[in-house]
Amino acid sequence: MKKSKIKNQISKFKNTAGILNTRGKLNKALLEERLKEKELEEKKWAKFYKFPDSSRKRPCLIKEKEVIYAAEKTPPVSKDSIDSKLFFHNNSIWIYNDDFLKTDCLKDNSIDLIITSPPYNVDIHYNSYDDKISYGEYLNFTEKWLAKCFKLARDDGRFCLNIPLDKNKGGQQSVCADITTIAKQVGWRYHSTIIWNEQNISRRTAWGSWLSARAPYVIAPVEVIVILYKKYWKKINNGKSDITKKEFIEWTSGVWNFMGESRTRVGHPAPFPVELPRRCIKLFSFVGDIVLDPFLGSGSTLLACLQNNRKGIGVDIDKNYCELAKKRLIREGQIYQLRFKSTGE
Repeated sequence: MKKSKIKNQISKFKNTAGILNTRGKLNKALLEERLKEKELEEKKWAKFYKFPDSSRKRPCLIKEKEVIYAAEKTPPVSKDSIDSKLFFHNNSIWIYNDDFLKTDCLKDNSIDLIITSPPYNVDIHYNSYDDKISYGEYLNFTEKWLAKCFKLARDDGRFCLNIPLDKNKGGQQSVCADITTIAKQVGWRYHSTIIWNEQNISRRTAWGSWLSARAPYVIAPVEVIVILYKKYWKKINNGKSDITKKEFIEWTSGVWNFMGESRTRVGHPAPFPVELPRRCIKLFSFVGDIVLDPFLGSGSTLLACLQNNRKGIGVDIDKNYCELAKKRLIREGQIYQLRFKSTGE
C-alpha cells in the first residue's frame, strides 16, 4: 500500500488509536479491520431521497437518528423535477406539493412512522380532491395509497391511520373494517385499534326515523386510529423515548378522549387536532425518528413533529393547503423563533 493512500485511509478516522503506534508505525491488520467496519457501517446509512442523476453526491444521509448534511447545506433534494415539488423546508421539516400516489421524492424503506387522516368520501369540499366518488372507487384509491405507504415504511415502521368507524352518508358502510382488510391485503400487519371519542355528539343532525323503530340511524360519535406495522412490531434498534409515565399509562388505554379541531379556526374543511399526532408520535416513535403524513392537509402532524423533536415530512396535492401548513408552522410552531432571536429581526 502506497504511503499517500495509507495516509488518506488513516485520515478517515477521528480515533487513530492502535492504527499507528507511538513511533508512527502502521498496524496494517488493524487498519484493514477498521476500514471493513466503516464500510459495514456506511451500508447502514440510508439515502433519504432518490436522485435521478446518479452522478450527484448525496447531500443528506441518515445514520440511525442523526442527519448529516453536505458542505453546501442545501435541502436534501435533487435539482431537477423533485426540487420543484419541494414547497417548504426548514431544518427537520419538509412539505411537498405533490400527488402522493405519483411522487418520487421519498425513498422506499425510509419512514419510521406514518400518521394520517385520509379523505373519508363523505362529500367534504376539498380544494383539489373529489370526496364524493363511489364506494368501490374509494376503496380502490385507498388500496393504492396504502400500498405506497407500505413501500416507504421501514421494516419496523408503524402506521397510525385515523379513519371513521363507519359512515351513514350516502349509504351505510363499514369503513374501518373495509380499510383495515385492504391494509392487511397489501402487506400491513394489524396491531390494535384506538377509539377516539371526539366528543361531538352535539353536532348530530341525522336521526333516521325520529322516535320510531321504522328506520332509525345508530351513529357512534367516535373515530378510530388503526395501528399497523410493516414486518416487526418490536423496534430493531433502540432509541430515546420522551413519553412520561402518566402519558404512557393513559395512552396505552384503547380509548382516547379529547376534542376535535375547529374548521373555522384552522381554515381547513377536515382538520384533526395536534393532540392526535402528538400522542401517536410520543407513544410509537423515538426522538429523531422520521414521520410522514401523506395527506398533510392543515399540517397538524408536522406541528406535532416540530414540537416533539421528530423529522416531519408532509405531502399534499393542494398548494393552498401546503401554504396553510407552512403558516401554522410559523405561527403556532414558531419555526423561525431561534432565527429571529439570533438576528434581532
